[in-house]
Amino acid sequence: MSSCVSTRTDQASQTSRTTARSRFRRISRFGRPHSPPPGGRRFRIAGADVSASISVFLIALPLSLGIALATGAPLQAGLVAAAVGGLVVGRLGGAPLQVSGPAAGLTVVTADLIQRYGWRTTCAITIGAGLAQLVLAALRVARSALAVSPAIVHGMLAGIGVTIALAQLHIVLGGSPQSSAVANVLGLPAQLADLHLGAVSVSVLTIAVLLVWPRIPGRAGRIVRKVPAALATVAVATTVAALAGISLERVDLPSWRSHAMPELPEGPVLGLLAAVLTVTIVGSVESLLSAVAVDKLVARRKEPRVQIPSARLDRELAGQGAGNVVSGALGGLPITGVAVRSAANVAAGGVSRNSTMLHGLWIAVAALLLVPVLDLIPLAALAALVMFVGIQMVNLTHMRNVRRNRELLVYVATLAAVVFTGVLEGVVIGIAVAVALSLHRLTRTRITTEERSGVHRIQARGQLTFLAVPRLSRMLQQVPDGADCVVELDGSFMDHAAHEALYDWRAAHIARGGTAEFTGSAGARLEPAAEFHACCRPWTSWRNHHCGRHPTEEQAVAEQTAAARDKEPAYAGAGAAETERPADGRTGGGASADFWPRRDQPDGAKTDATEVNGSVDGARSGDQWDETHRSGRAQSDGQEGAEGLGRTPGIRQLASGLSSFQRNTAPLMRDELARLAREGQHPSQLFLTCADSRLVTSMITSSGPGDLFTVRNVGNLVPLPGTDGGGTDDSVAAAIEYAVDVLRVESITICGHSGCGAMQALLNAPDHADDEPPTPLRRWLRHGLPSLERMRSPQHAWARIAGRLPADAVEQLCLTNVVQQLEHLRAQESVARRLAEGTLELHGMYFHVGEAQAYLLADGTGAGLGGGAGEEVFNRVTPTTLEESRA
Repeated sequence: MSSCVSTRTDQASQTSRTTARSRFRRISRFGRPHSPPPGGRRFRIAGADVSASISVFLIALPLSLGIALATGAPLQAGLVAAAVGGLVVGRLGGAPLQVSGPAAGLTVVTADLIQRYGWRTTCAITIGAGLAQLVLAALRVARSALAVSPAIVHGMLAGIGVTIALAQLHIVLGGSPQSSAVANVLGLPAQLADLHLGAVSVSVLTIAVLLVWPRIPGRAGRIVRKVPAALATVAVATTVAALAGISLERVDLPSWRSHAMPELPEGPVLGLLAAVLTVTIVGSVESLLSAVAVDKLVARRKEPRVQIPSARLDRELAGQGAGNVVSGALGGLPITGVAVRSAANVAAGGVSRNSTMLHGLWIAVAALLLVPVLDLIPLAALAALVMFVGIQMVNLTHMRNVRRNRELLVYVATLAAVVFTGVLEGVVIGIAVAVALSLHRLTRTRITTEERSGVHRIQARGQLTFLAVPRLSRMLQQVPDGADCVVELDGSFMDHAAHEALYDWRAAHIARGGTAEFTGSAGARLEPAAEFHACCRPWTSWRNHHCGRHPTEEQAVAEQTAAARDKEPAYAGAGAAETERPADGRTGGGASADFWPRRDQPDGAKTDATEVNGSVDGARSGDQWDETHRSGRAQSDGQEGAEGLGRTPGIRQLASGLSSFQRNTAPLMRDELARLAREGQHPSQLFLTCADSRLVTSMITSSGPGDLFTVRNVGNLVPLPGTDGGGTDDSVAAAIEYAVDVLRVESITICGHSGCGAMQALLNAPDHADDEPPTPLRRWLRHGLPSLERMRSPQHAWARIAGRLPADAVEQLCLTNVVQQLEHLRAQESVARRLAEGTLELHGMYFHVGEAQAYLLADGTGAGLGGGAGEEVFNRVTPTTLEESRA
């Protein structure tokens, strides 16, 4: 069998490369396999986008009128801004599901500009702010807005909400708002003495409907809640006011022919620049934070299952700038991303930017054709609606989160400053308070000492800087010579001066016969980086690695020389060392031996289960350094908390690892594991991979307890249902059935890897292998024979890694095996049923151990499209930024 494989590999390599080149030429000539047909792309709008756009339109229409009323701008300006926000920003922005338009966050700023400069100049300021946003987007500084403390942002929005509520309260009571929040508060007594009963009654009705509408119980509630509360509120208030004949001021939309357009700004240059800067900062920060929030909402959404790209913040800022330029030029309000409408768009099932653009189209149609209907709306109803929105901007959840993070002072200071001085001044004051608080925390450190059971404990709460070194040194000097001491560091920062003081004292204290240990707040032991061996890495605590037990350079050279002299094949396991090269010249992994023993090899030389799982110690049992290494490891492990648990090296190594887990990891994981114990496991994915010891699934997938339901076996094989190779093995099928039918996992991944010993065993199997006694290992590996046949068959395209051909026959078979086992997986009854329902996904993965690089099987091969006609390409997984991975 091995000779056949060698012939295929040697003789067909040139043919395979020619075939691959011709295939690449066909692809480059006719386009990508999944590209649109040559006749051009058809513009399609999903039904989900249409329904979502109607829901957002019904929310945006009354709110746009209400915000225009609150700012003192012409009411058409709100409709213009809403339409431009949908059509222009929706098309050009970088957040597909974010809805832009006039927002409450800019209400106070816009109202102040209108009072100071007039409406036409305010439109010119809006154009200037849009141009400034375009410049900032070109400079790619959008992510800088995320550096603003959430306490400042929430405090700013809360201050704006308080200002809006105070201003609209006067309209609700039948009067007119004053020029500032302070004036509105001072004018309340006189307004209460002169109530307009009609306005008050309509406003009370409006607020009552807003409160009751989401809480209507039963089936009737589910039906009526399909109508947005804002639209229902305005409709009910308008109907009651019309039927009761209440005399009220109503919406008055003048003819579009008399719509006010922008003019050249008049006023002091510095004042105008400050106005442009204010609109730019407030609008940009609110839009970008809203875009990030929309990404989180999309990530948590279960239905519909459509891949929505994460927000591109620089493009979103450019889209906001273009929208403000157009809105200002057409006489509209400033535009920003609106969190409420965006959340409604996500909840309604929008799947693309078409929902946002359609909502803008509906706004434009309503502004042109529904003017007689809009003129019936009482101004008191709109004022009550906007006042309710302003009150909601003072979010109690945000206040609790800010208080939990000890930022309440920043929040309150920003809120008060916005109310009493203005938005820009309030943000500046909030930033100053945040900086002062950070400096205070950086310099404030609480150091205490106590003695318990003969152990001196020193606790340092806060950041350790050079300012805290005198107090820290004074506490450390109080520890008697020769005493046991534990220093608990509860902080996130330590500068060089404090670090040097701590470790200099530690060295001196140990030299005087004492002990000193540094721990974190959870009791985890901390070690200085300088004490680690050069080969140690951050994962040393759980990696099968022991510092100080590595061979010297001379020993390593001697070992390699001895290995080169010893050409006798060893009986290696599934995880054989990848760096060793087989005798037949193949590369890509596996030890120089295979699973199939030689005829002249005695039965007693067969490996045990430990070797099959990846240990090669048995193959080098005669190596002198290996024995020294083992004995040294046993002696050292006995000093790490494993005393009294056994004398063999195996039990000492196991106990040492368990002790390290209990000391370092268990305190950090105990709460999470307790939660999983209470709630049970709910993994989202079944991960089937090889038993190779070099594949750490949690490390490769960045997963934790409860994330993956993992099945491991030699060769990551999935036996076909009904196959009998000397005894049916149902363990893999049982695990698949349990994961699919009981745990209801959403996806299954089959992961192969480079240097798989099982695949090399299939390639190296001698022709007489079928005549040998059927051992359990031989019977199991027969489930991999279809992969070998698939690789040899001319009817199937060779699986490959994107951009290159497989390095050798071993890698070719490892890749092909992943594709073939996906075929076996589809034959499982439970899997086939879930695939037919559309509730399960299948994925193929290949991990190159030597490169520490993951590859994913391209969509279309692993998702359920069987057969051999399509290409089987594994694409390289590239690193992503932290924000992209979270999204």
